[in-house]
Amino acid sequence: MPDAFIVDAVRTAGGRRKGRLSGLHAVDLGALALNALLDRVQFDPAAVEDVIFGCVTQAGEQSCHVGRNCVLASKLPQSVPAVSIDRQCGSSQQALHFAAQAVMSGTQDLVIAGGVESMTRVPMGAALIGANPYPASVQKRFGVETFSQFVGAEMIAKKWGFNREQVDAFALESHRRAAAAQKAEAFAREITPVKVTLPDGTQIVHDRDEGVRPESTMEALAKLQTLAPDGVVTAGNASQVCDGSSAVLLASAEAVKTHGFKPLARVVNLTVTAGDPVIMLEEPLYATAKALTRAGLKLSDIDLFEVNEAFASVPLAWLQHLGADPAKLNVNGGAIALGHPLGATGTKLMATLVHALRARKLRYGLQTMCEGGGIANVTIVEAL
Repeated sequence: MPDAFIVDAVRTAGGRRKGRLSGLHAVDLGALALNALLDRVQFDPAAVEDVIFGCVTQAGEQSCHVGRNCVLASKLPQSVPAVSIDRQCGSSQQALHFAAQAVMSGTQDLVIAGGVESMTRVPMGAALIGANPYPASVQKRFGVETFSQFVGAEMIAKKWGFNREQVDAFALESHRRAAAAQKAEAFAREITPVKVTLPDGTQIVHDRDEGVRPESTMEALAKLQTLAPDGVVTAGNASQVCDGSSAVLLASAEAVKTHGFKPLARVVNLTVTAGDPVIMLEEPLYATAKALTRAGLKLSDIDLFEVNEAFASVPLAWLQHLGADPAKLNVNGGAIALGHPLGATGTKLMATLVHALRARKLRYGLQTMCEGGGIANVTIVEAL
């Protein structure tokens, strides 16, 4: 089967809710990542055969085909098509899968995958407009009136035996690693600087994730209120609301040769599985095992892991189930510290993963994330 190569991967630095990126229209935010690819990789943009863009809350500024609108707002010519997809938190990771599949099938040679989410301007849940998307048939089948990620996170903590101190300790480590990564300029290659004007008229360059709290302590985390009276999940051990965009350029071997690209990585495996929609967030545990089997690799072959920190209980359960090395997991921190811009997080994590692999001169990386509906994507790449 033909290979798909990652030519470059970029992201904006995460913006806090009502933070530095909140003044940007969601479509302009998405266009920033597309433009960054074009600025960094010199080639004729008309050669791009499709743009596959993930976005979860496709309402308001993110409605009416947000992917196409991001193309129209970018430096890409209008001849470049686009499609908007929603696989919940895995939307842009699935966008990468679709893009890689197009290349590996020989259908297309040059495809951009990415995503955008302005959680400030289009809040999570805005698309519901007071409606319940789960009809009586679904409610009866699964014995619930609705599916909740917060309930799922608590269910995982209880099932796998994690207490409040353990999830808070994981959260604190996420901030510690993220702060260390910022100090070492570890994100420099993946972040595209953004010029923004603050409400007071001050112009700044936004190039650092806003949510990192190096001063956080276990004592401070312990003071936060749990979402459920007898639960462990708090705002401190869950992912942060975040504004951001990200994009990855994928190419065939022929396109690499034609355009003189120097790829960062090769796509090794693309896997997606689904399971229990009630516990919802547990599927990465089982999807990872399937991906490794299909790739002919062992867990020990993987040098770095990016497991989305939707809630601390998710990567903790993943580590426990697989027996993975915590030192290889989210080495530059995760969504608890850096933010989780929903539809943009998939390719955001891929940008972090490929650049971290190359910086450390390592070979294999694995990315996975939990998704609404009990789904999980897994992507394995080989750094070049």
